[in-house]
Amino acid sequence: MLAFTFPGQGSQRPGMGRPWADHESWELVEEASEVAERDVAALLLDADADELRDTRNAQLTTFVSSLMVLDAVERLGVDASFCAGHSLGEYTALAAAGAFDFATGLRLVAARGRAMAEAAAREPSGMVAVLGIDDDKAEEAAQRRRADGGRLWVANFNGPAQVVLAGGAHDLDWFTTHARDYGGRRVIPLKVAGAFHSPFMDSAVEPLAAALDEVEFAEPSIPVWTNLTAAPVDD
Repeated sequence: MLAFTFPGQGSQRPGMGRPWADHESWELVEEASEVAERDVAALLLDADADELRDTRNAQLTTFVSSLMVLDAVERLGVDASFCAGHSLGEYTALAAAGAFDFATGLRLVAARGRAMAEAAAREPSGMVAVLGIDDDKAEEAAQRRRADGGRLWVANFNGPAQVVLAGGAHDLDWFTTHARDYGGRRVIPLKVAGAFHSPFMDSAVEPLAAALDEVEFAEPSIPVWTNLTAAPVDD
């Protein structure tokens, strides 16, 4: 069995579209520019790291480039038995499985990016990946910081000995200083503009929910594994 997994925000990089500019699948970029009313090609070809770090740009370019690569793979006759995605990548997985079409996915991702960008702009915040730390120890650190009046949460359990924390800028500085006290070997700041997957995003819930309410979901052609339950959905 073959699975397609799709990346989330933070995987973007300058010039990531250049190897694909002459490929047949680049036509998806042109379509995306029309639907989103943004110059997606310029973002994929010419935007620098700071411009791509903007949540609205990071989510749009990651979604479009992921589906462009998928289109190229499918042109070779390669298909998956199921798919999944990390964070934003779950939207890509749902589009890949046919739960909604490309244009609908673009509109959802644009709405998600706007809502999260507005939430992130309220105060300085971010995320860090921590290597070598146990899940329980990461949670212990976050709870201790909150008990002292800080704002720090475990955002993602990526895998054994890799956890992502989200919080205010000062809270992340505190954790970076104390990471080794909790077993963390290395702390890596993520290329994102806010404390995603945490209460810092509470204000994004209502506008994103409104966008989702306008979508009529179709039955996916293959199962999609979700981030929330780590189980497949097929309806």
